[in-house]
Amino acid sequence: MKWKKFTLSTTTEAVDLISELCSEIGIEGIEIEDHVPLTEKETKGMFIDILPDLGPDDGKAKVSFYLEEDADVKTILDNLQDGLAELRPFVDLGSCELEASETEDKDWINNWKQYFKPFTVDDILIKPTWESVPEEHKEKLLIQIDPGTAFGTGMHETTQLCIRELRKYVKDGVKVLDVGTGSGILGIAALKLGAESVMGTDLDENAIAAVAENLESNGIDTAQFKVLQGNIIDDKKIQDEVGYECYDIVVANILAPVIMMLQNEVAVHLKKGGIFITSGIINLKEQDVLDAFAANTAFELIQVNHQGEWVNVTVRKR
Repeated sequence: MKWKKFTLSTTTEAVDLISELCSEIGIEGIEIEDHVPLTEKETKGMFIDILPDLGPDDGKAKVSFYLEEDADVKTILDNLQDGLAELRPFVDLGSCELEASETEDKDWINNWKQYFKPFTVDDILIKPTWESVPEEHKEKLLIQIDPGTAFGTGMHETTQLCIRELRKYVKDGVKVLDVGTGSGILGIAALKLGAESVMGTDLDENAIAAVAENLESNGIDTAQFKVLQGNIIDDKKIQDEVGYECYDIVVANILAPVIMMLQNEVAVHLKKGGIFITSGIINLKEQDVLDAFAANTAFELIQVNHQGEWVNVTVRKR
């Protein structure tokens, strides 16, 4: 579907009032572009693979909105201009230049790709499928990823923490459970490191297609990596299909509150002596996770690792 895109040049000071105006005249959603840096509070709970450098704040902003082809564009734009005229005495609106263009859904889906470049995690090279292997990294273990609409390029600190722990504990023939598999990057890393098989679970149906495509890109047999859509925490069917006490390693790169809810369930799927690798834990939540594991007699703490503001906690089933 083609959409008509309209971009209004304004100021950061006026963004909130313009946002409210758009809502009042029936524009259901807007996109804001500015150079205002995120506060420490805003970034604490974020879980983002790629955060581009926006440059210095210059007080300018752009507000974009999208209208379907059959929308009453003239009426909406007339109402917008009337509303801006009413706001102008009260706030600096900037130039209010309105730029019109057309776009398609695929532009939104693929725009992030410009930020995803090849990078290394120690001796492992992770690259998007559309990039070539840099000459200086041709000897490294290669993982190729196209997340599609599933989570996980590997660039986030938590993913890298998990990959490093997999490097430590994966041995030939082990079986791995990847909870919240997303693009499948951690399961694929485990297979590349010698795991016999991976079982993945995810709430997002897009993960199934993403994993299949990434297995093909890495030359891995789909029989080695099965993905189930559902919540292993409370879905008995998923729990039964995953199987009990049959995994050498469970890896979960999710969020701290989910890990704390997940730990009891993971224990019944791990073999005795099995390893549970966790991340997705912001440092403000580190002690909460450690306290939860300390209260769980099924596990003993092995190691805690940090990268930036993010934390990995690895435990062993007693």
